[in-house]
Amino acid sequence: MNLLLNGIMAIFWLMLIYYSFLTVAGIVDRFSKSKVKTMTDYPSVAILIPAHNEGIVMRQTLEAMMTIDYAGQLDVFLLDDQSIDDTKTIALEFTQMFSRIHYIPVPKGEPIGKSRVLNYGLKITDSEYFLIYDADNQPKPDAVTKLVEAAFQTEGACGAVGVVKTINANTNILTRMIAIEFQVFQLIMQSGRWKAFNTGSLAGTNMLLKRSVIEELGGYDPYALAEDAELTMRITALGYKLPVVYESETWEQEPENLKVYMKQRTRWMLGNIYLLEKAFVTKEFWKGRTLVHSLQHILTYLLFIFLLLISDTVLILGLFGYAFDEVSTPLIMFWFMTYLVYTIQILAAQELEKTATPLNVLIGLIMYFTYAQLFVVLLFRGVFAYVKSKLNNEVIVWDKTKRVKVEQS
Repeated sequence: MNLLLNGIMAIFWLMLIYYSFLTVAGIVDRFSKSKVKTMTDYPSVAILIPAHNEGIVMRQTLEAMMTIDYAGQLDVFLLDDQSIDDTKTIALEFTQMFSRIHYIPVPKGEPIGKSRVLNYGLKITDSEYFLIYDADNQPKPDAVTKLVEAAFQTEGACGAVGVVKTINANTNILTRMIAIEFQVFQLIMQSGRWKAFNTGSLAGTNMLLKRSVIEELGGYDPYALAEDAELTMRITALGYKLPVVYESETWEQEPENLKVYMKQRTRWMLGNIYLLEKAFVTKEFWKGRTLVHSLQHILTYLLFIFLLLISDTVLILGLFGYAFDEVSTPLIMFWFMTYLVYTIQILAAQELEKTATPLNVLIGLIMYFTYAQLFVVLLFRGVFAYVKSKLNNEVIVWDKTKRVKVEQS
């Protein structure tokens, strides 16, 4: 047992070193000056917004779309996937007032989900670039311009990735933790990978792509629930880059209660398990910069959660009197270092985002013992649902996140 624990700790230490390296790289990148300049000619862009029963947020979203300031041709396509609420009514009001807005009813089809809707949207549009926003997004007026400029002026880029911020971050402790998690992923991990390995990850929203590239790839994978991560792998495997653009911001709503959060994150977990399965049989995913993303998924959705479970198990056994004398000291040291690195990432992200209030700092200090532990539950939920779907030969369908009406904080 002691030998096994030593092996587990060795893997843990390698992960700690890697995440510490990304943290430093991310901080350095955030302080680097942007070399992107204003252009004289801007390409056509189609904004695609997949929507299903989004009436509660639709008006705010379309109002935000009308504030976007872009020098080139810009059209907004609301892709209505069989909504039965007032999504259509609200959208048609905007189409009558603004030529930029287009309401597109998406025919019923299988499999249900965002990927199929986006594939349909790509078929009925012809812009040089397309940009995805979720149905609850409120981008800043210059968000599109910043993405296009970065995509055009970064050698080898086929698009660009912006930043997603939480519009309801101050609602409760859960939304604050989600907002902090997003800050760590985008401002530390995402920027660290871009600085160290010159590769970025699509975030599902506020992401710009060149149409010719998605056509080269054959469109979205309709069975991928984590369609952004899956597409990132295929794009990177072709040798393209996705620069991270911190100046391009959009605000979106996050779950305000644990039930909605667990449903949303279980879908994310299922999508990433599907991607892990796909990665293990796709040799192109283990070459060049794509290797960085494959390893990232293994570290995040497999090793980190599994080893977190192991450390919790060892702690519980210790509380019941089971001792591992030969490894007790390094194990305690490891727990301390894990907590330290995890918390430093959170505090660094808060400092970079200027959100380090006393309450947020306090929440950051307890997130390892609370929020992080939810991922163990999510792993069990995801694996159970995935295995069940395989045994029953069922297709796992998209599970929509429930919205509420919120104002920007």
